[in-house]
Amino acid sequence: MNYKETLFFVAKCLTISLEEKNRIEIEQQLKKQEIDWESVVKLSTEHYVFPALYCNLKRVDFLKYLPEDLVEYMNHITTLNRERNKQIIKQAKEINQLLLDNNITPIFLKGTGNLLEGLYEDIAERMVGDIDFIVSKENYLKTIQIIENDNYSKVTEEEYSFPQFKHYNRLQKKDNIAAVEIHKELLIEKFADEFNYELVKTDSQTIHNVNVLSFANQLSLSIIAKQINDAGIHYKNMALRNAYDVFLLSKKTKAIDAFSKFDTLKSPLNCFLASCYEVFGKVASLNYAHSQDVFDYLKKFNAQISDIQKLNTTRKKAAFRVFIKARLNIIKKAFFDKAYRNWLLKRITDKNWQQEKLIQLKLKKPKPNA
Repeated sequence: MNYKETLFFVAKCLTISLEEKNRIEIEQQLKKQEIDWESVVKLSTEHYVFPALYCNLKRVDFLKYLPEDLVEYMNHITTLNRERNKQIIKQAKEINQLLLDNNITPIFLKGTGNLLEGLYEDIAERMVGDIDFIVSKENYLKTIQIIENDNYSKVTEEEYSFPQFKHYNRLQKKDNIAAVEIHKELLIEKFADEFNYELVKTDSQTIHNVNVLSFANQLSLSIIAKQINDAGIHYKNMALRNAYDVFLLSKKTKAIDAFSKFDTLKSPLNCFLASCYEVFGKVASLNYAHSQDVFDYLKKFNAQISDIQKLNTTRKKAAFRVFIKARLNIIKKAFFDKAYRNWLLKRITDKNWQQEKLIQLKLKKPKPNA
């Protein structure tokens, strides 16, 4: 199985609990016993959907087609993730109650929000990193103080921290499994005026005494987290963890209408939705708005996933462009923002940082011919 075949196989497996056409197709593939399970494990692990893959195969009784040792390993990893998520849910509920007691209503985001609202049939499906939530700008500093007074401290204690626009530095608490990110913004600065707390609070929903985004905004944020905040629009690749959330949310809200309120965000969101539609096997709930932007995006997307060498080359080039753009943006901000200026000056004068960069340059230096 090449990269594209493996990607499409794993993606379709994630839909078999809800899509009959894909369930039939996947069973036929499994019966042929021609699946490259090493590639499947590698890709699903890299995309953080390994437990979700197991849960979906189990729900439709397809584990009987898999090697026994693989089933045993998948079950082990999924069990570990389920226990981790139980602890994350408990920790998030404690934070929620702490803030409610102080007249602050947090809106939980991304994976943690999805777990709290019950988006997944099995909480083990979603691999979650941090506990993310957003509060109003008026309550932002107060929230930080409340959380830090509850024995949370910075994950990384640095002499000088990079100025954060979206959220405060990650916080951790002894004997708690997840780090916490307190947001005052949802997007990088360029798009913050279009998708922010003021917009999402108007139709946020309360489920099990916890506030989460509306389903339409959850779907949008699932894409935004990849396309905008992680520069996915430049890489034109697939992130199955985000895509799986989009698929599940498309069963709760009309995906094609979720972006109607946006202007500049509409195109990158629709491009990702289009790639989801293709990879998941043209699922009807993932229908997207056709445009020249989407056509061009899909053309490049399909070309990359069909050629792994081209995919890796494109990733490297895109990463370099994103890196340069980010650094130029920091220099630009340093002229007008004291926090950025102080950070930049301290980095430049930091001898340890200088030595680190010198070592990196030496490592990148071409070796002489033998």
